[in-house]
Amino acid sequence: MRIKFLLPLLTLLAVACSDYESFSDNPDYRLAFSHDTIAFDTLISTIPSSTKTLYAFNNNGNGMRINTIQLENGAASHFRVNVDGRFLSGGIWHNFEVLRHDSLVIRIEMTPPEAGTNEPLYFKDRLLFTLENGAQQSVVLSGGAIDAYIERDGIIIDSDETLLTDKPYVIYDSLVVKPGATLTLTEGTTLMFHDKAALHVYGKLLVKGSLEKPVVLRGDRMDHMFDYLLYDNTPSRWEGIIIHRGSYGNELFHCDLHSSCFGIICEDTQELMPDETKPSVTIDCSVLHNIGGDGLQFNNCVSKVTNTQISNTLGHTVNLNGGSHTFIYCTVAQFYPFTANRGNALNLVSCAEGEEYGLLRKAHFINSVITGYGEDVIMGENIPSDGSCNYLFHHCFLNTPVVDDIEHFVGCIFDRDKESEDEEKLVRDENFTLFDTENFIYDFTPKAESQIRSLADKSYPDVPVYDMKGISRLDDEGPDAGCYEYVAPKEEEVTQ
Repeated sequence: MRIKFLLPLLTLLAVACSDYESFSDNPDYRLAFSHDTIAFDTLISTIPSSTKTLYAFNNNGNGMRINTIQLENGAASHFRVNVDGRFLSGGIWHNFEVLRHDSLVIRIEMTPPEAGTNEPLYFKDRLLFTLENGAQQSVVLSGGAIDAYIERDGIIIDSDETLLTDKPYVIYDSLVVKPGATLTLTEGTTLMFHDKAALHVYGKLLVKGSLEKPVVLRGDRMDHMFDYLLYDNTPSRWEGIIIHRGSYGNELFHCDLHSSCFGIICEDTQELMPDETKPSVTIDCSVLHNIGGDGLQFNNCVSKVTNTQISNTLGHTVNLNGGSHTFIYCTVAQFYPFTANRGNALNLVSCAEGEEYGLLRKAHFINSVITGYGEDVIMGENIPSDGSCNYLFHHCFLNTPVVDDIEHFVGCIFDRDKESEDEEKLVRDENFTLFDTENFIYDFTPKAESQIRSLADKSYPDVPVYDMKGISRLDDEGPDAGCYEYVAPKEEEVTQ
Protein backbone atom coordinates (compact mmCIF):
# COMPACT_ATOMS: atom_id res chain seq x y z
CA MET A 1 0.00 0.00 0.00
CA ARG A 2 2.80 2.41 0.81
CA ILE A 3 4.33 1.86 -2.63
CA LYS A 4 1.06 2.84 -4.30
CA PHE A 5 1.02 6.14 -2.39
CA LEU A 6 4.73 6.86 -2.99
CA LEU A 7 4.64 6.40 -6.74
CA PRO A 8 2.35 9.42 -7.45
CA LEU A 9 4.43 11.53 -5.04
CA LEU A 10 7.68 10.61 -6.77
CA THR A 11 6.06 11.32 -10.14
CA LEU A 12 5.00 14.80 -8.95
CA LEU A 13 8.51 15.53 -7.65
CA ALA A 14 10.07 14.43 -10.92
CA VAL A 15 7.71 16.66 -12.90
CA ALA A 16 8.37 19.59 -10.54
CA CYS A 17 12.13 19.16 -10.86
CA SER A 18 11.80 18.86 -14.60
CA ASP A 19 9.74 22.10 -14.75
CA TYR A 20 12.14 23.94 -12.45
CA GLU A 21 15.16 22.91 -14.50
CA SER A 22 13.57 23.46 -17.91
CA PHE A 23 15.14 26.06 -20.21
CA SER A 24 13.66 28.19 -22.92
CA ASP A 25 14.99 30.22 -25.82
CA ASN A 26 11.90 32.42 -25.78
CA PRO A 27 12.93 35.55 -27.77
CA ASP A 28 11.24 37.81 -25.20
CA TYR A 29 13.30 36.60 -22.25
CA ARG A 30 15.77 39.06 -20.76
CA LEU A 31 17.95 39.30 -17.67
CA ALA A 32 17.18 41.93 -15.03
CA PHE A 33 20.22 43.66 -13.50
CA SER A 34 20.61 45.19 -10.07
CA HIS A 35 22.47 48.13 -11.69
CA ASP A 36 22.71 49.41 -15.22
CA THR A 37 26.11 50.98 -14.42
CA ILE A 38 28.88 49.97 -12.05
CA ALA A 39 30.78 53.18 -11.34
CA PHE A 40 34.02 53.23 -9.40
CA ASP A 41 35.29 56.33 -7.64
CA THR A 42 38.35 58.16 -8.90
CA LEU A 43 41.18 56.11 -7.41
CA ILE A 44 44.95 56.21 -7.18
CA SER A 45 46.43 54.71 -10.34
CA THR A 46 47.93 51.18 -10.09
CA ILE A 47 46.19 50.52 -6.73
CA PRO A 48 43.32 47.96 -6.92
CA SER A 49 39.84 49.05 -5.99
CA SER A 50 37.47 47.46 -3.52
CA THR A 51 34.98 44.94 -4.97
CA LYS A 52 31.55 45.89 -6.28
CA THR A 53 28.71 43.41 -6.77
CA LEU A 54 26.29 43.11 -9.70
CA TYR A 55 23.32 40.71 -9.75
CA ALA A 56 21.79 39.33 -12.96
CA PHE A 57 18.27 38.02 -12.24
CA ASN A 58 16.19 35.58 -14.25
CA ASN A 59 12.62 36.60 -13.42
CA ASN A 60 11.14 34.53 -16.25
CA GLY A 61 9.05 31.35 -16.06
CA ASN A 62 11.83 29.06 -17.34
CA GLY A 63 15.58 28.79 -17.13
CA MET A 64 17.81 30.80 -19.50
CA ARG A 65 21.10 30.03 -21.15
CA ILE A 66 23.75 32.65 -21.76
CA ASN A 67 26.12 31.86 -24.60
CA THR A 68 28.79 34.40 -23.65
CA ILE A 69 29.59 37.03 -21.03
CA GLN A 70 32.47 39.23 -22.08
CA LEU A 71 34.21 42.54 -21.55
CA GLU A 72 33.92 44.75 -24.59
CA ASN A 73 37.61 45.70 -24.29
CA GLY A 74 38.61 42.09 -23.83
CA ALA A 75 41.96 41.30 -22.24
CA ALA A 76 42.92 45.01 -22.46
CA SER A 77 40.20 45.96 -19.98
CA HIS A 78 41.13 47.57 -16.65
CA PHE A 79 38.30 45.69 -14.95
CA ARG A 80 38.38 42.19 -13.45
CA VAL A 81 35.18 40.17 -13.34
CA ASN A 82 34.16 37.00 -11.50
CA VAL A 83 30.83 35.33 -12.36
CA ASP A 84 29.57 32.82 -9.79
CA GLY A 85 33.15 31.98 -8.85
CA ARG A 86 34.54 31.82 -12.37
CA PHE A 87 37.12 34.46 -13.32
CA LEU A 88 36.98 35.83 -16.84
CA SER A 89 39.87 34.45 -18.89
CA GLY A 90 40.92 36.63 -21.78
CA GLY A 91 37.86 38.83 -21.30
CA ILE A 92 35.18 36.24 -22.21
CA TRP A 93 33.12 33.38 -20.64
CA HIS A 94 31.01 30.75 -22.35
CA ASN A 95 27.88 28.80 -21.49
CA PHE A 96 26.09 29.92 -18.36
CA GLU A 97 22.75 28.66 -17.14
CA VAL A 98 20.38 30.59 -14.89
CA LEU A 99 17.41 28.70 -13.46
CA ARG A 100 14.06 30.46 -13.25
CA HIS A 101 13.83 32.94 -10.36
CA ASP A 102 17.55 32.49 -9.78
CA SER A 103 20.47 34.89 -10.34
CA LEU A 104 24.15 35.22 -11.14
CA VAL A 105 26.45 36.96 -8.65
CA ILE A 106 29.05 39.03 -10.48
CA ARG A 107 32.02 40.57 -8.63
CA ILE A 108 33.86 43.42 -10.30
CA GLU A 109 37.18 45.08 -9.43
CA MET A 110 39.32 47.68 -11.13
CA THR A 111 43.05 48.42 -11.24
CA PRO A 112 43.39 51.81 -12.92
CA PRO A 113 46.42 52.47 -15.09
CA GLU A 114 48.74 55.45 -14.74
CA ALA A 115 47.15 58.55 -16.21
CA GLY A 116 50.42 60.02 -17.43
CA THR A 117 49.03 63.49 -16.76
CA ASN A 118 48.30 65.79 -13.84
CA GLU A 119 44.60 65.52 -14.63
CA PRO A 120 42.37 62.55 -13.73
CA LEU A 121 41.97 59.84 -16.36
CA TYR A 122 38.44 58.48 -16.89
CA PHE A 123 37.60 55.33 -18.83
CA LYS A 124 34.69 52.97 -19.56
CA ASP A 125 34.02 49.39 -20.57
CA ARG A 126 30.91 47.31 -21.01
CA LEU A 127 30.03 43.87 -19.72
CA LEU A 128 28.18 42.18 -22.63
CA PHE A 129 25.67 39.34 -22.24
CA THR A 130 24.70 37.32 -25.33
CA LEU A 131 21.66 35.13 -24.60
CA GLU A 132 20.81 31.82 -26.26
CA ASN A 133 17.78 33.51 -27.84
CA GLY A 134 20.09 35.90 -29.67
CA ALA A 135 19.38 38.96 -27.50
CA GLN A 136 22.27 41.10 -26.28
CA GLN A 137 22.34 43.08 -23.05
CA SER A 138 25.05 45.15 -21.38
CA VAL A 139 26.09 46.86 -18.15
CA VAL A 140 28.38 49.89 -18.25
CA LEU A 141 31.58 49.84 -16.19
CA SER A 142 33.25 53.17 -15.44
CA GLY A 143 36.07 54.51 -13.30
CA GLY A 144 38.85 57.02 -13.06
CA ALA A 145 42.34 57.47 -11.67
CA ILE A 146 44.88 60.06 -10.70
CA ASP A 147 48.61 59.51 -10.60
CA ALA A 148 50.47 59.77 -7.31
CA TYR A 149 53.88 59.25 -5.77
CA ILE A 150 53.47 55.91 -3.98
CA GLU A 151 55.69 55.81 -0.89
CA ARG A 152 55.27 52.30 0.51
CA ASP A 153 58.25 52.58 2.88
CA GLY A 154 57.30 56.05 4.09
CA ILE A 155 59.42 59.18 3.69
CA ILE A 156 62.41 60.21 5.82
CA ILE A 157 63.40 63.90 5.68
CA ASP A 158 66.94 64.22 7.03
CA SER A 159 67.86 67.55 5.37
CA ASP A 160 65.91 70.62 4.27
CA GLU A 161 63.46 69.56 1.58
CA THR A 162 60.37 70.78 -0.28
CA LEU A 163 58.02 68.14 -1.62
CA LEU A 164 56.70 68.25 -5.18
CA THR A 165 53.23 69.52 -5.97
CA ASP A 166 52.49 68.05 -9.41
CA LYS A 167 50.69 65.03 -7.96
CA PRO A 168 49.73 63.77 -4.50
CA TYR A 169 51.84 61.55 -2.28
CA VAL A 170 50.39 58.30 -0.93
CA ILE A 171 52.30 57.47 2.25
CA TYR A 172 52.02 53.98 3.69
CA ASP A 173 54.53 54.03 6.54
CA SER A 174 54.62 57.59 7.91
CA LEU A 175 56.53 60.73 7.06
CA VAL A 176 59.34 61.61 9.49
CA VAL A 177 61.16 64.94 9.71
CA LYS A 178 64.47 64.29 11.46
CA PRO A 179 66.05 66.69 14.01
CA GLY A 180 67.76 69.61 12.28
CA ALA A 181 65.77 69.18 9.04
CA THR A 182 62.98 71.39 7.73
CA LEU A 183 60.16 70.03 5.57
CA THR A 184 58.37 72.67 3.49
CA LEU A 185 54.98 71.99 1.92
CA THR A 186 54.01 74.65 -0.62
CA GLU A 187 50.59 75.52 -2.04
CA GLY A 188 48.80 72.65 -3.72
CA THR A 189 50.74 69.88 -1.95
CA THR A 190 48.53 66.89 -1.08
CA LEU A 191 49.64 64.16 1.32
CA MET A 192 47.41 61.08 1.51
CA PHE A 193 48.23 58.85 4.46
CA HIS A 194 47.42 55.16 4.68
CA ASP A 195 45.84 53.65 7.78
CA LYS A 196 48.16 54.07 10.84
CA ALA A 197 50.55 56.39 8.97
CA ALA A 198 51.45 59.71 10.65
CA LEU A 199 53.54 62.84 10.18
CA HIS A 200 56.28 62.90 12.86
CA VAL A 201 58.12 66.20 13.29
CA TYR A 202 61.41 66.19 15.19
CA GLY A 203 62.87 69.03 13.12
CA LYS A 204 60.59 71.70 11.66
CA LEU A 205 57.45 71.71 9.51
CA LEU A 206 56.55 74.72 7.33
CA VAL A 207 53.17 74.57 5.58
CA LYS A 208 52.78 77.38 3.05
CA GLY A 209 49.42 76.90 1.39
CA SER A 210 47.15 79.55 -0.10
CA LEU A 211 43.44 80.27 -0.15
CA GLU A 212 43.15 78.93 -3.70
CA LYS A 213 45.54 76.00 -3.19
CA PRO A 214 45.70 74.85 0.43
CA VAL A 215 48.05 72.12 1.58
CA VAL A 216 45.87 69.03 2.16
CA LEU A 217 46.62 66.29 4.70
CA ARG A 218 44.10 63.44 4.51
CA GLY A 219 43.61 59.68 4.30
CA ASP A 220 44.21 57.69 1.13
CA ARG A 221 40.70 56.22 0.76
CA MET A 222 39.06 58.00 -2.19
CA ASP A 223 36.06 55.69 -2.53
CA HIS A 224 32.68 55.57 -0.82
CA MET A 225 31.88 53.80 2.45
CA PHE A 226 28.21 53.85 1.38
CA ASP A 227 26.59 55.20 -1.77
CA TYR A 228 25.99 58.53 -0.01
CA LEU A 229 29.12 58.72 2.15
CA LEU A 230 32.77 59.15 1.17
CA TYR A 231 35.46 57.61 3.38
CA ASP A 232 37.09 61.04 3.28
CA ASN A 233 34.11 62.44 5.22
CA THR A 234 34.64 60.00 8.10
CA PRO A 235 37.24 60.18 10.90
CA SER A 236 40.27 58.02 11.75
CA ARG A 237 41.44 57.31 8.19
CA TRP A 238 45.07 58.04 9.24
CA GLU A 239 46.92 59.07 12.39
CA GLY A 240 47.73 62.83 12.39
CA ILE A 241 50.68 65.17 13.14
CA ILE A 242 52.95 64.70 16.16
CA ILE A 243 55.36 67.52 17.00
CA HIS A 244 57.98 65.94 19.23
CA ARG A 245 60.02 67.44 22.05
CA GLY A 246 62.77 69.72 20.77
CA SER A 247 60.80 70.91 17.72
CA TYR A 248 60.17 74.67 17.51
CA GLY A 249 59.06 77.19 14.92
CA ASN A 250 56.51 74.97 13.17
CA GLU A 251 54.13 77.01 11.00
CA LEU A 252 50.92 75.96 9.26
CA PHE A 253 49.31 78.44 6.85
CA HIS A 254 46.25 77.45 4.79
CA CYS A 255 46.44 73.80 5.82
CA ASP A 256 43.43 71.46 5.46
CA LEU A 257 43.86 68.53 7.86
CA HIS A 258 40.90 66.18 8.15
CA SER A 259 39.63 62.64 8.79
CA SER A 260 42.52 61.66 11.08
CA CYS A 261 42.71 59.84 14.43
CA PHE A 262 43.99 63.06 16.01
CA GLY A 263 44.80 66.47 14.59
CA ILE A 264 48.03 67.92 15.96
CA ILE A 265 49.70 66.70 19.13
CA CYS A 266 52.48 68.99 20.30
CA GLU A 267 54.46 67.15 22.93
CA ASP A 268 56.03 68.71 26.02
CA THR A 269 58.51 70.80 24.05
CA GLN A 270 59.11 73.40 26.76
CA GLU A 271 59.87 71.22 29.76
CA LEU A 272 58.25 73.09 32.69
CA MET A 273 58.87 76.73 31.75
CA PRO A 274 57.41 77.70 28.37
CA ASP A 275 59.47 80.32 26.55
CA GLU A 276 57.20 82.88 24.86
CA THR A 277 59.99 83.71 22.40
CA LYS A 278 60.15 80.11 21.12
CA PRO A 279 56.71 79.14 19.82
CA SER A 280 56.34 75.46 19.14
CA VAL A 281 53.59 75.91 16.57
CA THR A 282 51.81 78.77 14.80
CA ILE A 283 48.61 78.03 12.85
CA ASP A 284 46.84 80.50 10.56
CA CYS A 285 43.90 80.23 8.13
CA SER A 286 43.65 76.46 8.53
CA VAL A 287 41.02 73.75 9.07
CA LEU A 288 41.24 70.71 11.35
CA HIS A 289 38.00 68.79 10.96
CA ASN A 290 36.30 65.42 11.51
CA ILE A 291 38.82 63.83 13.85
CA GLY A 292 38.66 60.63 15.92
CA GLY A 293 40.56 62.03 18.93
CA ASP A 294 41.72 65.46 20.08
CA GLY A 295 41.80 68.16 17.40
CA LEU A 296 44.63 70.15 18.99
CA GLN A 297 46.46 68.70 21.98
CA PHE A 298 49.11 71.15 23.16
CA ASN A 299 51.20 69.96 26.10
CA ASN A 300 53.20 72.64 27.92
CA CYS A 301 54.21 74.38 24.73
CA VAL A 302 53.76 77.85 23.23
CA SER A 303 51.19 78.21 20.45
CA LYS A 304 49.38 80.88 18.48
CA VAL A 305 46.30 80.01 16.41
CA THR A 306 44.57 82.58 14.18
CA ASN A 307 41.66 82.49 11.70
CA THR A 308 41.34 78.72 12.12
CA GLN A 309 38.49 76.19 12.31
CA ILE A 310 38.89 73.23 14.69
CA SER A 311 35.74 71.11 14.60
CA ASN A 312 33.94 67.81 15.12
CA THR A 313 36.28 65.68 17.21
CA LEU A 314 35.63 62.55 19.23
CA GLY A 315 38.13 63.78 21.81
CA HIS A 316 38.52 67.36 23.01
CA THR A 317 38.41 69.80 20.13
CA VAL A 318 41.11 71.94 21.79
CA ASN A 319 42.98 70.37 24.70
CA LEU A 320 45.53 72.63 26.43
CA ASN A 321 47.70 71.01 29.11
CA GLY A 322 49.93 73.68 30.62
CA GLY A 323 51.92 76.11 28.49
CA SER A 324 51.04 79.42 26.89
CA HIS A 325 48.45 79.79 24.13
CA THR A 326 46.68 82.50 22.14
CA PHE A 327 43.65 81.94 19.88
CA ILE A 328 42.42 84.88 17.75
CA TYR A 329 39.35 84.74 15.47
CA CYS A 330 38.99 80.96 15.79
CA THR A 331 35.93 78.73 15.49
CA VAL A 332 36.08 75.82 17.94
CA ALA A 333 32.99 73.72 17.16
CA GLN A 334 32.32 70.42 18.91
CA PHE A 335 29.55 68.88 16.81
CA TYR A 336 31.04 65.39 16.38
CA PRO A 337 28.14 63.43 14.83
CA PHE A 338 28.96 59.77 15.40
CA THR A 339 28.37 59.54 19.17
CA ALA A 340 27.11 61.64 22.08
CA ASN A 341 30.13 60.52 24.12
CA ARG A 342 32.37 63.24 22.71
CA GLY A 343 34.97 65.43 24.41
CA ASN A 344 34.77 69.10 25.32
CA ALA A 345 35.09 71.90 22.80
CA LEU A 346 37.76 73.44 25.04
CA ASN A 347 39.60 71.61 27.81
CA LEU A 348 42.04 73.56 30.00
CA VAL A 349 44.37 71.74 32.41
CA SER A 350 46.90 73.33 34.77
CA CYS A 351 49.19 71.45 37.14
CA ALA A 352 51.42 72.59 39.94
CA GLU A 353 55.09 73.23 39.24
CA GLY A 354 56.95 69.97 38.81
CA GLU A 355 53.83 67.98 37.94
CA GLU A 356 53.45 66.51 34.46
CA TYR A 357 52.94 69.50 32.12
CA GLY A 358 53.09 72.29 34.68
CA LEU A 359 51.08 75.48 34.92
CA LEU A 360 48.74 76.76 32.26
CA ARG A 361 50.42 80.16 32.20
CA LYS A 362 48.34 81.77 29.47
CA ALA A 363 45.15 80.89 27.61
CA HIS A 364 43.76 83.83 25.66
CA PHE A 365 40.75 83.52 23.35
CA ILE A 366 40.07 86.69 21.38
CA ASN A 367 37.06 87.24 19.07
CA SER A 368 36.45 83.49 18.91
CA VAL A 369 33.54 81.05 18.86
CA ILE A 370 33.59 78.06 21.23
CA THR A 371 30.43 75.97 21.04
CA GLY A 372 29.00 72.50 20.51
CA TYR A 373 26.09 70.15 21.17
CA GLY A 374 26.61 69.87 24.95
CA GLU A 375 25.11 72.03 27.69
CA ASP A 376 28.61 73.13 28.72
CA VAL A 377 31.49 72.48 26.34
CA ILE A 378 34.21 74.46 28.14
CA MET A 379 35.94 72.74 31.06
CA GLY A 380 38.88 73.62 33.30
CA GLU A 381 40.89 71.42 35.64
CA ASN A 382 43.14 72.61 38.46
CA ILE A 383 42.90 76.22 37.28
CA PRO A 384 44.48 78.23 40.13
CA SER A 385 42.68 81.24 41.59
CA ASP A 386 45.86 83.06 42.60
CA GLY A 387 46.27 84.69 39.18
CA SER A 388 49.17 82.46 38.09
CA CYS A 389 46.98 81.26 35.22
CA ASN A 390 46.42 84.19 32.87
CA TYR A 391 43.23 83.17 31.05
CA LEU A 392 40.97 85.51 29.11
CA PHE A 393 37.88 85.29 26.90
CA HIS A 394 37.52 88.58 25.03
CA HIS A 395 34.44 89.21 22.85
CA CYS A 396 33.78 85.49 22.36
CA PHE A 397 30.66 83.44 21.72
CA LEU A 398 30.75 80.71 24.40
CA ASN A 399 28.60 77.65 25.06
CA THR A 400 29.01 77.56 28.83
CA PRO A 401 26.86 78.78 31.75
CA VAL A 402 26.87 82.55 32.14
CA VAL A 403 29.93 83.68 34.12
CA ASP A 404 29.94 86.84 36.24
CA ASP A 405 33.65 87.53 35.96
CA ILE A 406 34.46 90.77 34.18
CA GLU A 407 38.19 90.23 34.60
CA HIS A 408 38.38 86.99 32.60
CA PHE A 409 35.23 87.29 30.43
CA VAL A 410 35.07 90.59 28.57
CA GLY A 411 32.26 91.43 26.13
CA CYS A 412 31.23 87.77 25.69
CA ILE A 413 27.87 86.32 24.63
CA PHE A 414 26.88 82.97 26.08
CA ASP A 415 25.39 80.36 23.74
CA ARG A 416 22.46 79.23 25.88
CA ASP A 417 19.02 77.74 25.30
CA LYS A 418 16.14 80.17 24.92
CA GLU A 419 14.61 81.22 28.22
CA SER A 420 11.19 81.56 26.61
CA GLU A 421 9.50 80.44 23.40
CA ASP A 422 9.19 84.07 22.32
CA GLU A 423 12.91 84.75 22.56
CA GLU A 424 14.39 85.15 19.10
CA LYS A 425 17.93 83.85 19.03
CA LEU A 426 19.88 80.97 17.57
CA VAL A 427 21.71 78.41 19.70
CA ARG A 428 24.42 75.86 19.00
CA ASP A 429 24.28 74.47 15.44
CA GLU A 430 21.45 76.83 14.46
CA ASN A 431 24.02 79.64 14.25
CA PHE A 432 25.75 78.19 11.19
CA THR A 433 25.04 78.04 7.48
CA LEU A 434 25.12 74.29 6.76
CA PHE A 435 24.82 71.11 8.83
CA ASP A 436 24.37 68.16 6.46
CA THR A 437 24.49 65.38 9.04
CA GLU A 438 23.76 62.66 6.46
CA ASN A 439 26.81 63.35 4.31
CA PHE A 440 28.77 65.01 7.15
CA ILE A 441 29.29 68.29 5.30
CA TYR A 442 29.45 71.48 7.37
CA ASP A 443 29.82 75.21 6.84
CA PHE A 444 30.55 77.18 10.01
CA THR A 445 29.91 80.59 8.46
CA PRO A 446 27.42 82.39 10.74
CA LYS A 447 23.86 82.96 9.58
CA ALA A 448 22.58 86.50 9.12
CA GLU A 449 20.58 86.41 12.38
CA SER A 450 23.30 84.78 14.52
CA GLN A 451 24.56 86.50 17.67
CA ILE A 452 28.07 85.73 16.46
CA ARG A 453 27.77 88.58 13.97
CA SER A 454 29.46 91.91 14.82
CA LEU A 455 30.57 90.49 18.17
CA ALA A 456 34.33 90.84 17.66
CA ASP A 457 36.37 93.76 19.01
CA LYS A 458 38.07 95.27 15.96
CA SER A 459 40.19 97.55 18.16
CA TYR A 460 42.00 94.62 19.74
CA PRO A 461 45.67 94.60 18.66
CA ASP A 462 47.06 91.90 16.39
CA VAL A 463 43.74 91.42 14.61
CA PRO A 464 43.68 90.08 11.01
CA VAL A 465 41.74 92.28 8.60
CA TYR A 466 40.54 89.30 6.50
CA ASP A 467 38.88 86.05 7.53
CA MET A 468 40.23 82.67 6.46
CA LYS A 469 38.33 82.86 3.15
CA GLY A 470 39.82 86.26 2.35
CA ILE A 471 36.65 88.20 3.22
CA SER A 472 37.21 91.65 4.74
CA ARG A 473 36.02 91.99 8.32
CA LEU A 474 35.54 95.74 7.94
CA ASP A 475 32.86 95.92 5.22
CA ASP A 476 29.76 95.82 7.45
CA GLU A 477 28.62 96.95 10.91
CA GLY A 478 31.46 95.14 12.64
CA PRO A 479 33.62 92.02 12.41
CA ASP A 480 32.09 88.67 13.34
CA ALA A 481 33.60 86.37 15.93
CA GLY A 482 35.17 83.16 14.68
CA CYS A 483 37.19 82.44 11.56
CA TYR A 484 34.40 83.18 9.05
CA GLU A 485 32.81 86.53 8.23
CA TYR A 486 29.17 86.54 7.17
CA VAL A 487 28.57 87.34 3.50
CA ALA A 488 25.03 88.16 2.34
CA PRO A 489 23.72 85.93 -0.48
CA LYS A 490 23.37 87.71 -3.80
CA GLU A 491 19.59 87.62 -3.78
CA GLU A 492 19.61 89.16 -0.30
CA GLU A 493 21.97 91.89 -1.46
CA VAL A 494 19.56 92.75 -4.30
CA THR A 495 16.59 93.12 -1.96
CA GLN A 496 18.63 95.37 0.31
